[in-house]
Amino acid sequence: MRIVAGGGVMLQTTSPQKVLHLTGEASFSPVLDDDAWPIPPTKPAITIPGIKEDGSHFPVEKIEAHVKGLHHQALSVFVFYQGELLIQQRAAEKYHCGGLWANTCCSHPHFGEDVADAADRRLMEELGFKLPIEQRLIVEYSADVGGGLWERERVHMFRAEIADKSQLEVKMNPDEVQDCRWISCEALREEIGTSPEMFTPWFRIYVKEYPSLDF
Repeated sequence: MRIVAGGGVMLQTTSPQKVLHLTGEASFSPVLDDDAWPIPPTKPAITIPGIKEDGSHFPVEKIEAHVKGLHHQALSVFVFYQGELLIQQRAAEKYHCGGLWANTCCSHPHFGEDVADAADRRLMEELGFKLPIEQRLIVEYSADVGGGLWERERVHMFRAEIADKSQLEVKMNPDEVQDCRWISCEALREEIGTSPEMFTPWFRIYVKEYPSLDF
């Protein structure tokens, strides 16, 4: 599939914005022995930014954050062409929601990494391209993502508009993505309505809150 890749990347971010809460606040934080975790921690450890009550960050191992439902930072990227969104089907081997459809790219920054830099990095790692993106919103949600794992995320939402699909070459990383396609917002709402189990919980939350994805 050929879809926008220029040479370099320009990341455009807006000034800090109010955090919009899309679901009820999750207050749980289960206490588990390491032996009780549904999946083991990453080796070597991948640390992401956990969020304290005062809003400051602390390093937390990625799997621990999802086993314990810890508040943490994340990112989501949405790439559009004339009202169609590029969506991805997560690789079956992903640690949660394998095989489900999601927005263009969703991930976490490393601890200490700028979130816009992380969005740029993950687009390249997952889909093999770079393009100018703009931060539009910061949202929070909580969701059960199956397998004993929970998301409790503060998500920086990035958006990109491309002028010509033929200018963007998508090179899917099979460890991350097993398929991708373009879909209109109307068709996306219809598919989620008839087959919600085929889509990740966070993507369903986003589409419910922003049916036209006009954030």
